[in-house]
Amino acid sequence: MNLLLLQLTLISLLFFTSTIADKTSSDPHPNFPCKPPHHNSHPFCNISLSTTQRALSLVSLLTLPEKISQLSNTAASIPRLGIPPYEWWSESLHGLADNGPGVSFNGSISSATSFPQVIVSAAAFNRTLWREIGAAVAVEGRAMYNGGQAGLTYWAPNINVFRDPRWGRGQETPGEDPLVVSEYGVEFVKGFQEVKETSQVFKNNDEKLMLSACCKHFTAYDLEKWGNFSRYDFNAVVTEQDMEDTYQPPFESCIRDGKASCLMCSYNAVNGVPACAREDLLQKARVEWGFKGYITSDCDAVATIFDYQGYTNSSEEAVADAIKAGVDINCGTYMVRHTKSAIDKGKVSEEQIDRALLNLFAVQLRLGLFDGNPREGRYAKLGTNDICSSSHRELALEAARQGIVLLKNDHKHLPLKKNQVSSLAIIGPMANNISNMGGTYTGKPCQRKTIFNELVEYVKKTSYASGCSDVACDSSNEFGEAVAIAKGADYVIVVAGLDLTQETEDKDRVSLSLPGKQKDLVTSIAAVSKKPVILVLTGGGPVDVTFAKTDPRIGSIVWIGYPGETGGQALAEILFGDFNPGGRLPMTWYPQSFTKVAMSDMHMRADSSRGYPGRTYRFYTGPQVYGFGTGLSYTDFDYKVLSAPTRLGLSEVIPQSSHKKLLLQNGEEQLRYLELDDLEVNSCESLRFNVRFSVSNTGEMDGSHVLMLYSRMPQVLSGVPEKQLIGFERVHVRSSEMVEAEFVIDPCKHLSLANDVGKRVIPLGVHDLVLGDLQHSLSLEF
Repeated sequence: MNLLLLQLTLISLLFFTSTIADKTSSDPHPNFPCKPPHHNSHPFCNISLSTTQRALSLVSLLTLPEKISQLSNTAASIPRLGIPPYEWWSESLHGLADNGPGVSFNGSISSATSFPQVIVSAAAFNRTLWREIGAAVAVEGRAMYNGGQAGLTYWAPNINVFRDPRWGRGQETPGEDPLVVSEYGVEFVKGFQEVKETSQVFKNNDEKLMLSACCKHFTAYDLEKWGNFSRYDFNAVVTEQDMEDTYQPPFESCIRDGKASCLMCSYNAVNGVPACAREDLLQKARVEWGFKGYITSDCDAVATIFDYQGYTNSSEEAVADAIKAGVDINCGTYMVRHTKSAIDKGKVSEEQIDRALLNLFAVQLRLGLFDGNPREGRYAKLGTNDICSSSHRELALEAARQGIVLLKNDHKHLPLKKNQVSSLAIIGPMANNISNMGGTYTGKPCQRKTIFNELVEYVKKTSYASGCSDVACDSSNEFGEAVAIAKGADYVIVVAGLDLTQETEDKDRVSLSLPGKQKDLVTSIAAVSKKPVILVLTGGGPVDVTFAKTDPRIGSIVWIGYPGETGGQALAEILFGDFNPGGRLPMTWYPQSFTKVAMSDMHMRADSSRGYPGRTYRFYTGPQVYGFGTGLSYTDFDYKVLSAPTRLGLSEVIPQSSHKKLLLQNGEEQLRYLELDDLEVNSCESLRFNVRFSVSNTGEMDGSHVLMLYSRMPQVLSGVPEKQLIGFERVHVRSSEMVEAEFVIDPCKHLSLANDVGKRVIPLGVHDLVLGDLQHSLSLEF
């Protein structure tokens, strides 16, 4: 943890002493709000009133010092009203984690299910799986809250787009595609908050929450520490076009569709203004996207406004700018320490503090914190039996199985046949090390079994050598033992790649190659192995393994990322054919030459005039090691188009009064695109159409398969993507059988893009819908 976060954590722990004491007592909630008989008569305890009425009542009873004491992630107690301290900062990226002070494993509960890192679960391309993971983590969160070892407000998911392959936190995201990132965020939040599909949309802000999820980091945040740039003072210069169709869609979806109850503003500046001071962006979330929740700063992003970025002339101005922009709570103590002075100097008003408190207390009320004894509520029965349960472990295993990606399999080298493998050699520093298999924000896993431990279950005669002392692999001194066991084994598996010493929060990569002498280790083993080597790659970021891709002595390549506590078992099942891999890469794998591109360049689109190749599969024009969506199976699949329109007329959804205007604007030229603003209100729904496909498994093994439907738009304006994912679905097909799949296409969403001033437009002309080798043409006409 960097020095700033360490200081904040120590301060938070000091503030949180009374709550930690509660966690170790026999009663985990001895001082819950509205506790009878002395503190339940206040109007804010009256559950017959609306959330807004109760929150207004509570704020009206507070003194100014009490109000200011609530502006930290570690909110102070208000003894005269019977309100105990509350810790807002808990973490649940892919399982409960104790990175923040809100979760503690020092009690009767000492572990929680560790699901695969997000980038691995994303590779499954399975919405149902994502929601189930969110729901399972929530169950464990509520159970730990009941035991006094966790809070109710969690700062996940991370829905920044994985823009640059060197980003140390790319592993925490669902990848590089805005649609996939958006869909993941929506499903995780719905599962985590227990959002019901039939619920009314925030009538009086009363919708109850199981737990609170937080969409982070808003916005254009994807650089830790690279060269002279640091996340604390980096100014992300972003075009209106890229902002609209890359950086913002996941956040809009997380709020509009996922109904997230928290939004976290990031450290960086966006076009010269610190993200936590961007009133236009924060208020757009509330006014245009319908955000009903609280906005927190990252830790301590309010301080960076003055201390790191020098955007204001004083601490008071930094606090005032953040509060006026819409920030409700500061992770850290900066606002607690400087708000009173800011008010005294006229920089911010008490009324603006009240607005922040209303948002904060409304979320706590929706969580049921003021509804009486938590042990008598809806989730009261959740306890230790609901943590590390067999069903959650099975879900974690299924997520790892579905997310692991087979990248190379020459001559059907895999799967191995158990009765034909007499001995195995497992080589690599990560092969017998469980400590970093979860990636960042990993708590205390329920079970700890390494890859080596799991493979021994399949082949008893299995030997192990690290080959390198650690993942950095700075020396070849330990190659000898690895080469020796490789020579004597029937099959050899080399586990190479990355761990958290190479990529993590506050640490970006410099190289895309395997660390240190890992490549030399792999080629040394391949040179002596009796049969082609199986190369297993760990890590969240892409690695340039062109040498292995083209080397016939390396028969198979399998990417497992950070697969969580069940990752070793999932890998063993795939290697020996007990599970047919179906994962797909959620990010492009670039060659080492991409490191010539400045990580600080936020442009998505390619620019040949300055030798800029663009970013992600949507805009990248350079060579690649493996493309977005790459993923092999042990069987074969064929597609057929069953039904799809060939023409879509748009004239009827444009007001007649606009027809002449549109034609006059374009003079003699043919109309090239339509702005969504020109369409009739609610007309997008009438434009939706279905595309149906059949998927046949023509191989000898049952398997699941990810259908990925792309659109290639007509090049009628600048910045059109090379192609754009418009739909994905994971289906299971038995050998020699066929299933049907259907995509619902919304042209306003799926067949549009942003123009150079950030307006959504639908290009007119022929759009090619592409699924594998299939291509279907659809003409959009006016």
